[in-house]
Amino acid sequence: MSVFSGKTLLITGGTGSFGSAVLRRFLNTDIKEIRIFSRDEKKQDDMRHRYQTDKIKYYIGDVRERESVDGAMTGVDYVFNAAALKEVPSCEFFPMEAVKTNIFGTHNVIESAVAHGVKNVVVLSTDKAAYPINAMGMTKALDEKVAIAKGRSLGANAATTICCTRYGNVMGSRGSVIPLWVDQIKHGKPITITDPNMTRFMMTLDNAVDLVVFAFQHASNGDLFVQKAPAATLEVLAKALIGLYGTIDSSYKKTDIKIIGTRHGEKLYETLVTHEEMARAIDMGNYYRIPSDTRDLNYDKYFTEGDQDISRINDYHSHNTERLSVEQMKELLKELRFVRVDLGLEGAARSTEIVSE
Repeated sequence: MSVFSGKTLLITGGTGSFGSAVLRRFLNTDIKEIRIFSRDEKKQDDMRHRYQTDKIKYYIGDVRERESVDGAMTGVDYVFNAAALKEVPSCEFFPMEAVKTNIFGTHNVIESAVAHGVKNVVVLSTDKAAYPINAMGMTKALDEKVAIAKGRSLGANAATTICCTRYGNVMGSRGSVIPLWVDQIKHGKPITITDPNMTRFMMTLDNAVDLVVFAFQHASNGDLFVQKAPAATLEVLAKALIGLYGTIDSSYKKTDIKIIGTRHGEKLYETLVTHEEMARAIDMGNYYRIPSDTRDLNYDKYFTEGDQDISRINDYHSHNTERLSVEQMKELLKELRFVRVDLGLEGAARSTEIVSE
């Protein structure tokens, strides 16, 4: 019997990459009900046809509208807030749309959860929220601040616990370059790389769900959880994909790599934990737990009580974590379902589960 036994889980953005992965993980457990909340009726209809079970309930709505969130929140025990605008270039051109979904949307979900007595809320975030330089990262950074501030204000003994999980690059998710590069390989086109030396953390969707479950089980109000992850350069990732798909068709081995330059709002490397956060981070093995900053607004006392350790601590980023080789990257890629299908390692019938990811 798990912590989710007999409980009701609401997943906002439930038809997206993370929501779909969480659904797959929990569907065959002893959970009572999973509610999928999103504004995409086509993906909801696809999901209904795919799973055909009464355990899943579907709600059309938008996190931007508190009223529609309230309609899905009654009777919910746990919330996983995955609704977000998360593609860096589109958020650069439409920053106010990112503000409405990523900040005000999260605020609506949290306030509704508290009002309805939800036990736990986990808010999904991204490494781009650490030292953000683009609109997506900036809105997700404030998304974290909204959740952490509310958790801190509720306190340790509150009926609702609110925490955040921060992810690196989740391979195969919407916005990931991997499906794009696979498509380029299959169509005889060169792989388009922004910068071969650019590094990214590499996580699977299953890793992402593991972090959510860990957060549900261990969070205190205002916590931020990060999963330790290896990283790879884009050049290593591209070479690994070419090598893997070259085993299917020898012509794929001849795929060229084309350098196109850095896109709007991209970093050379991503940070999962800032050095300010590392100063208070708790190492929990495969994860870091960063408790909320509980200092109050009485700043006068801090003029004489600063923290000298912060300046001596390094942040945790994709340039200084474990670096994957081409062969190691190949093995990690084999954990992706659509790659396994393409390589003949898994039945093609399951490939439809990955199309929308």
